[in-house]
Amino acid sequence: MNNRINAGLVRGIRRWDLLALVLNSIIGAGIFGLPSKVFALAGPYSLAAYVVCAVPVVLIVLCFAELGSRFNETGGPYIYTQQAFGSFIGFEVGWLMWLARVTAFASLCNLFVGYLGYFWPAVTTGWWRVTVIGMVVVCLTVVNLVGVRRAAWVGNAFTLGKLIPLMLFVATGVFFIHPGNYSLVAPPGYHAFSSAVLLLVFAFSGFEVAVIPAGEVRDPQRHMPFALLVGIGIVAVLYVLVQFVCIGTLPALATSDRPLADAAQRFFGGAGAAVVSLGALISVTGTLNAIMLAAPRLLFAQAERAQLPRCLALTHPRFHTPHLAILVSAIIMLVLTLWGTFISALTISTITRLVAYALTCAAVPVLRRRRTAPAAAFLIPAGALVATLALTLCIWLLSNSAWSEARLVLMAAALGLIILAVNRVSRPTQARG
Repeated sequence: MNNRINAGLVRGIRRWDLLALVLNSIIGAGIFGLPSKVFALAGPYSLAAYVVCAVPVVLIVLCFAELGSRFNETGGPYIYTQQAFGSFIGFEVGWLMWLARVTAFASLCNLFVGYLGYFWPAVTTGWWRVTVIGMVVVCLTVVNLVGVRRAAWVGNAFTLGKLIPLMLFVATGVFFIHPGNYSLVAPPGYHAFSSAVLLLVFAFSGFEVAVIPAGEVRDPQRHMPFALLVGIGIVAVLYVLVQFVCIGTLPALATSDRPLADAAQRFFGGAGAAVVSLGALISVTGTLNAIMLAAPRLLFAQAERAQLPRCLALTHPRFHTPHLAILVSAIIMLVLTLWGTFISALTISTITRLVAYALTCAAVPVLRRRRTAPAAAFLIPAGALVATLALTLCIWLLSNSAWSEARLVLMAAALGLIILAVNRVSRPTQARG
């Protein structure tokens, strides 16, 4: 690896911090908002939708685990696809992954405001909404500016804060199940069921956050596969149990805006709804912190390789964080949060990350055949087959996207090309300056 690459960073993320980062990046995002929306599409068959969605996600995670065991540089999918397919494809993947992160932040920050509205209804509209969103963005920006180790500590605390209420929700809710709620009616149509699965991709994704800051992880080639595989296993089991309890305890699940809080209110009373809503606030905030950690590292990695302005590759002399990349990402996140809504930002984020997932999976067999590629500390059994299946499933999920949504992603990819071209044209001028 070039000695100049990641030279300003410190390796402050440890093995269990990495597992917490995986869990923090996935849990507490869609799971607090999607159970009702998925049930509205697929009814009791929504449990099968979780399982169907988990299959491609696990295959994709296996691909990420092998590739993560090859590299110790910051960038994740951007590095993998650049090494496999060249700088152009790598840039587009990095750009789309960054876009997926900032739009996911906007989606979740709006969800945060919605759950805060349980305690403070006025916060969901007007200047109170603007003020709260601004405070959230500023606080998370500061946490991530002052050092990756501090950001990891905050992430660990949020991980515990989100797991405890979810486990309490499941452990208590199973005693209040109404078996009649699982009565199978006519199966949903293909479009409704596939739309439910596509929405759930958002709830299961986020694991890629863990591989992006590899340049700040201790021994990432050894710890990355462990964190990814253990993390997705925990998530899959917990998600199915949460949906099972929601279906069994909340007859009006399809129309609920806060499904976990409404379900908890039925078997815990008002206190239960308050605890789950508070857990949602903690959970979503933890995920926002993970996104604030990962997204700027993509800009940092691209700037280090001269695909974005070099200033984005600068690290703070005291805190050793990519401070300018963090500030730029935070500003974009704030604008998108104020402009968008939970579902609109969620859909765009899902499509962009699926494109990046597909190309990352395709990189597995390419790098296996390349003798100059770094050795893998973890190899997927039947890796070529797994990568092919994962790629096929990504394409299937993408095929269920609406054209209006896909068009926005194509426009974003085109914008990325313009940014790359402008940077290349201005690079000699920057060098002379």
